[in-house]
Amino acid sequence: MSGRKNLTAILSIVTIGAALSFGMAKAVAAEDVTEDQIVRALAPAKKPLTRGLSVGPKVDPAVSAEEGRFVQKIRGRPSRSLSVNEREEIATLAKDKPNIDLEITFDYNSADISAKSLPSVQALGKALSNPDLKGSTFVVAGHTDAAGGEAYNQDLSERRADSIKRYLTDKFGIAGADLVTVGYGKSKLKDPGHPLAEVNRRVQVVNMASTTTASK
Repeated sequence: MSGRKNLTAILSIVTIGAALSFGMAKAVAAEDVTEDQIVRALAPAKKPLTRGLSVGPKVDPAVSAEEGRFVQKIRGRPSRSLSVNEREEIATLAKDKPNIDLEITFDYNSADISAKSLPSVQALGKALSNPDLKGSTFVVAGHTDAAGGEAYNQDLSERRADSIKRYLTDKFGIAGADLVTVGYGKSKLKDPGHPLAEVNRRVQVVNMASTTTASK
């Protein structure tokens, strides 16, 4: 049992450009996460110095513009106002965005951040206040374990995402419109093999790489 409890204190870092799978990723002890690690994971990839040095797939301007319009559409929206299709579109777009998987755990059946996860949330607040991330819109996605019904878990995951947003705005002065909260209930378990494990009760953060920011 002690080994299982220790699993709740892990934090998975997904490097820039990696896919956000809402699933497996490299694990790092939560207490070891730093502001710098989060900034590096969430910072948009820098443009090459010259065209000749350009690498990787080219971005279709039309697709990029459409993504930008979608991000503007969801900015400032309450999590409960997002439709199922909008939630899934967020998850799809997130696969190609700078992201970090923070396993911020919560008290059982609650949206209260666990005491052991507060250092991770504080590191996140400092990172999102960093000038290197200024101008971005961030998705804060809440997840639950598999206990309970679909509707209950959807509501709980939204409350957990909102709890993180409230902490970041209250403690670090981050503009609320720059944080888009979304809940996924129990639909995207971190550990499907152990659906009731605490590691499934978590929050994930994605940089949607929007250049528009709310007034500070």
